[in-house]
Amino acid sequence: MTRKNDMTQEENNPLIPKLRFPEFRNAGGWRTVQLSEVLDYERPDRYIVNDTNYVNDGIPVLTANKSFVIGYTRETENVYTDVPVVIFDDFTTDKKLVTFAFKVKSSAIKILKAKKGDDLRLLYELMAQIKFDAQEHKRYYISEYQYIKIPLPEINEQKKIAECLSTLDELIEAESRKLNALKDHKKGLMQQLFPREGETRPRLRFPEFRSSPDWTTRRMNEIYAFLANNSFSRDRLNYVSGSIKNIHYGDIHKHYRLLFDVTREVVPYINDDALTSESQPVFCAEGDMVFADASEDLEDIGKCIEIVNLNNERVVAGLHTILARPKTRSAFARGFSGYLFSSKRIRAQIQKESQGTKVLGISAKRLANIELCFPVHVAEQERIADCLSSLDDLIAAQSERLEALRAHKRGLMQQLFPNPSEFES
Repeated sequence: MTRKNDMTQEENNPLIPKLRFPEFRNAGGWRTVQLSEVLDYERPDRYIVNDTNYVNDGIPVLTANKSFVIGYTRETENVYTDVPVVIFDDFTTDKKLVTFAFKVKSSAIKILKAKKGDDLRLLYELMAQIKFDAQEHKRYYISEYQYIKIPLPEINEQKKIAECLSTLDELIEAESRKLNALKDHKKGLMQQLFPREGETRPRLRFPEFRSSPDWTTRRMNEIYAFLANNSFSRDRLNYVSGSIKNIHYGDIHKHYRLLFDVTREVVPYINDDALTSESQPVFCAEGDMVFADASEDLEDIGKCIEIVNLNNERVVAGLHTILARPKTRSAFARGFSGYLFSSKRIRAQIQKESQGTKVLGISAKRLANIELCFPVHVAEQERIADCLSSLDDLIAAQSERLEALRAHKRGLMQQLFPNPSEFES
């Protein structure tokens, strides 16, 4: 039951989105409801897996650990395993695909259902707009979510908005599949273009090099010299001004392309007050390799970039990085080293040399033991680098296309839904 003062507040401040389909422009403001009024839930052991409504469509799932999930089920020995799902982290619109498993009778999982014919998809999108008051280390029970308030239009408008967003999501998913296909193609091509462990000839070789000698094998310390980095933390860096740019290991993990071109990357400056007269930084040079020496993930330990263009700027390797420079500049073609150190054979060696439990580390001393296998002729290196960098350009273009669609959806949702600040409790 709506209290009188609540009704007055809604009448004085109707919830109306900025963008509305023509047939609903005179439909009045959206109403504010608690989730308990529009959503019901049940435990996972109560639904039928063979029901096509569940198997073929996304199953609404709400967990007790601040995550909001849509997914598909696969039952194996009373446990739903390898479930591909989309998670809205902490009720933001940023989605990520993960593998999710839960026990059938888990009290922490609830399957959500819409009441009164409301559109479940729209309810999901609305919930994703809300900043839930999450506390660190707090376990949220399903009953606590029922007090969240959301704005809701009438059912016909709900369906129209949901159809619009579903169409856009289908386009985003199609473009995402294209991106994954390109990445898978590159991964497979890399495995063909670089020799397997114990071999000195790749399984795929360009025609003009098929009669060339086998690839040579050398230890990294025979080819590279290790140089000094600095240890400036993020609070000693800025993105506004400075005379020296700094490559931070976190950016290697998250942002930088494998072939590092300073004109295409956002690289922070070292604060002027952090530099002293005694500072004698070693500036990076084109052809250098920069490795991230720490990671919480085995897959990312020793992740690297090859510096291919500095644009005459002064750049240094920063905190938790290892700077390696070829002893002979003519040893490698531009761009080849980045792909060499990203090949499955080299990555396996780096992972084997890493140390640690929760946080893994790799040192220059251990990197020195890595065995490199590469073609003697620089022309073959160039051919491999050109092939893979062209594929990377396609991947980058597809990534930008996908992100543009996601940004379009975020902007559209801001127009189609009332401002969250107007209805958050």
